[in-house]
Amino acid sequence: MSHIVTLRTQVRDPAALAAACQRLGLPAPSIGTAVLYSGKAEGHLVQLPGWRYPAVFDTTTGEGRFDNFDGRWGEQKALDRLLQLYAVEKTRIEVRRRGHTVTEQALLDGSIKLVIHEGGNSTGGGGR
Repeated sequence: MSHIVTLRTQVRDPAALAAACQRLGLPAPSIGTAVLYSGKAEGHLVQLPGWRYPAVFDTTTGEGRFDNFDGRWGEQKALDRLLQLYAVEKTRIEVRRRGHTVTEQALLDGSIKLVIHEGGNSTGGGGR
């Protein structure tokens, strides 16, 4: 049975955030306070490529704070890709926790298809 799921991502899992950073070849998030253009933000700091200021994620509230000045200080697609991979990694963690497996397929439009196999039975289909 196939289901389409739409996610609104809140970043609450430091392990999934670190895994997403690793997949992107970024340094692991650090915990601290970032000075952004218009204030400070505390949490898990991720330095995205080409960004003047880090993106900051408060895993207690799930909120992310960043200042890329409408793309002038960093491309939005870098943050979007991080959030996409965070959602994939969080899903993988939860699927494994429940004793299942997941396969992953990158689609031509840039989206990622995840297939969950109940009970750890994976047949065919390349994935991570």
